[in-house]
Amino acid sequence: MSDTAPLDPRLLSILVCPVTKGPLVFNAQTNELISEKAGLAFPVLDGIPVMLPDEARRIEG
Repeated sequence: MSDTAPLDPRLLSILVCPVTKGPLVFNAQTNELISEKAGLAFPVLDGIPVMLPDEARRIEG
């Protein structure tokens, strides 16, 4: 599998940000789940979201 495997839409509908418990938006270009409220981007590797705050990338908001 590649790092850019598609994310299951059913999974996206139940996931929330582990920091804020708010909604996430999938960015297909960067293959990340974005939490705008937390200012974090969580990577999706092989179709599996890595929902660890320590693994997230800080984003400018």
